[in-house]
Amino acid sequence: MTSKEIRESFKSFFASKGHQIVPSAPMVIKDDPTLMFTNAGMNQFKDIILGNAPIKYPRVADSQKCLRVSGKHNDLEEVGHDTYHHTMFEMLGNWSFGDYFKKEAIEWAWEYLTEVIELDQNRLYVTVFEGSPDEGLSRDDEAAGYWEKYLPKERIINGNKKDNFWEMGDTGPCGPCSEIHIDIRSDEERAKVDGALLVNKDPDVIEIWNLVFMQFNRKADKSLESLPAKVIDTGMGFERLCMAVQGKVSNYDTDVFQTIIKAIGELTANTYGEDAKKDIAMRVIADHIRTIAFSITDGQLPSNAKAGYVIRRILRRAVRYGYTFLDQHKAFMYKLIPALIETMGNAYPELIQQQTLIEKVIKEEEESFLRTLDTGIKLLDKQITETKAKGQTVLNGADAFTLYDTYGFPLDLTELILRENDMTVDHNAFDAEMQKQKERARNAASVETGDWVQLKEGDPEFLGYDSTECETEILRYRKVKQKNNEYFQLVLSHTPFYAEMGGQVGDSGWLINGDEKIEITDTKRENNLAVHIAKVLPQDVTATFQARINSKNRTATECNHTATHLLHEGLREILGSHVEQKGSFVSPMLLRFDFSHFQKLTDDEIRKVERFVTAKIREDIVRDEKRHVPISEAKAMGAMALFGEKYGDDVRVIRFGDSVELCGGTHISSTGRIGSFRIINESSIAAGIRRIEAITAEVCEDHYYMQQDILSEMRSLLNNAPNLTQTLRKFFEENSEMKKKMEEYVKEKIVQLKDSVIKNKQVVNGIDTFILKGSIPADMVKDIAFQIKGQYPQNAAFVGITDAENKPLLTLMLSDDLVNDHQLNASQIIRDAAKHIQGGGGGQPHFATAGGKNRDGLAKAFDEILDKIK
Repeated sequence: MTSKEIRESFKSFFASKGHQIVPSAPMVIKDDPTLMFTNAGMNQFKDIILGNAPIKYPRVADSQKCLRVSGKHNDLEEVGHDTYHHTMFEMLGNWSFGDYFKKEAIEWAWEYLTEVIELDQNRLYVTVFEGSPDEGLSRDDEAAGYWEKYLPKERIINGNKKDNFWEMGDTGPCGPCSEIHIDIRSDEERAKVDGALLVNKDPDVIEIWNLVFMQFNRKADKSLESLPAKVIDTGMGFERLCMAVQGKVSNYDTDVFQTIIKAIGELTANTYGEDAKKDIAMRVIADHIRTIAFSITDGQLPSNAKAGYVIRRILRRAVRYGYTFLDQHKAFMYKLIPALIETMGNAYPELIQQQTLIEKVIKEEEESFLRTLDTGIKLLDKQITETKAKGQTVLNGADAFTLYDTYGFPLDLTELILRENDMTVDHNAFDAEMQKQKERARNAASVETGDWVQLKEGDPEFLGYDSTECETEILRYRKVKQKNNEYFQLVLSHTPFYAEMGGQVGDSGWLINGDEKIEITDTKRENNLAVHIAKVLPQDVTATFQARINSKNRTATECNHTATHLLHEGLREILGSHVEQKGSFVSPMLLRFDFSHFQKLTDDEIRKVERFVTAKIREDIVRDEKRHVPISEAKAMGAMALFGEKYGDDVRVIRFGDSVELCGGTHISSTGRIGSFRIINESSIAAGIRRIEAITAEVCEDHYYMQQDILSEMRSLLNNAPNLTQTLRKFFEENSEMKKKMEEYVKEKIVQLKDSVIKNKQVVNGIDTFILKGSIPADMVKDIAFQIKGQYPQNAAFVGITDAENKPLLTLMLSDDLVNDHQLNASQIIRDAAKHIQGGGGGQPHFATAGGKNRDGLAKAFDEILDKIK
């Protein structure tokens, strides 16, 4: 079976068992503060498992794109070096939410593996949870009993808590799990050693499927309580399954990767299987190109922050392997996208639709990092030279860490270059610096959350589309500590507060009970819950409150949000239909809109877009809002769906004339209420991605007034000239002419000063010493020094003792022979003399300067410099 056939067979099998087949969620997560990436198939069902969303389908199956490169699931350093670790992978899974449990999960897993795809059942082993006396948990005899129908007891192996008790996090749903392992060794190897002895110990007896039986809830005090509705959550590694079905011993030998690996070979003139180090590099690149491409399609571009930084690290790791082992010193990975599309484009058509953007982003990132690598190598060469000059062969670990942290220069590449120079690196010092950085990051991100205190049962209801205030009660609350900050999160029974999502900031406002007014500083979305942030709890948390949003901020935000829709329409109208939204931010103060476009907008294009949006505002188009629209119907209406967003079966459609978008945010009732619109900035944020920042309404008015005030002030400065442009042009022309005359004067002055210095030359201990004193600008002093060095290249010293604008300055220039033959060092001499002027400085052995505060010390500084020359 091909990989495409295997993927479809899984979906078809579970569809026949009454499962709803759902599409993969985006790999990049936008509305869960606890996760950057989808790292397991269950992530998109987290709200259901936590009880924060209703169960729409009790049985579900899918193939989910996952990424594991951070936290406890960090496999990055293993990727490429072994046969089965990946950054991005697909996870086949089936779920039951309060429907079937262990019996059916085990029965269907066995049926699929042994009857549908016909794996050799004699090669299969399973593990069950052995129990944990510390927590009062006994062995999972229930699961073991079901397995005994299909396998002899000796192939049912007890597993410890680490391997066979699954937990969502420090708190939340959890339970025992049962893993299925397959022995992929040859018959001869299997005859020598029983596979049961190698489970979880040898990569040739590899886990392919994990059946999780969620039956407990872990509380903050670490105790366990039974879940009211039990959950089945299974996850099977698609790449490993393909390896088992296709009779391979490496995931990279399957058709999932071979098309890409062959393309790498053709582009780099290498053959896979001939050289171990080159094979690793080709595996790394084949794996990483998938991760990078899918991240870009999901809207996450490489950057220096959070998820974007992770993607940039992965891309740079691939570039570095190509640079070091495949001799690729020019961008080439972007040329692999057609091979990736050939392999996965059928299952994930977004790769095809965004091919140009993916290639452009990757190419620019490759070229940027290759320049960084070149810089890093030069810096490392300098450090090697300096270390060897001291008679040492171990590079300072802190220097290696600076290369790693500041320039993205990997430690193993540093080690490789050091080995070529018969050197090593101080690992302990490097690790110490790395630990310091981790501690800083951990302290910055440290958040302690208590258990939810449940006050009332009920499902929260959002009323903010229709109301700005309502009566409400607190359903639950919890205390949160972050750094030195302490606050409370509240879940309300009814709320007008919009929780931050889709680029729109959360509402602020108040909870009011009589004379008590509790400020809500922000509203976040966490696991599909609107969580209201308050610095203090109400005196009576069981009371009924009036929830009231800050209406002024909400209206300003709505003006900006509606303007983004009009802006999107205008950009597609003026620039072309290739424009697609790649991100947005909407607050009361401004809107930010990221979109795909491959060149800077001209002033004329920006003006046309502004005129388009302003015309739509003047039309005063009334908002046409439709809720709970089937997504197929919404798309038929022409609604724009964004790549990287997860939409439900029912969606909300917002229409303003020809602008039709799927959107969950709040909007102004008609475009006329926006009032005014102006673009204040247009820039590039990545290859093929532009960003527009704009303002509307009252903020736009304030901007106009500020511009008007600036113009008025300029007119006043120019004696109320009737034609400001003409007057300024004349002013600049006159200024330019005066500047030329000043430059000529400075040149003449430098010649005069230089001639005077040469005329008054002193001979100090046989050395021609040229002395410049007076109130002379630093750049003139430096110019004179270098001119004199050019005229007197041997046995000469220039000493500058100047104090332009009451800023004392010491300057020392030495001829090369004084540095090389007599071991004089201008930098050291200047540093010592600078103490007299309460300053500091330095430079190179032949030229150095120092500034200070005490001009009265210039004479002593001068005497010390002359003494050193003597």
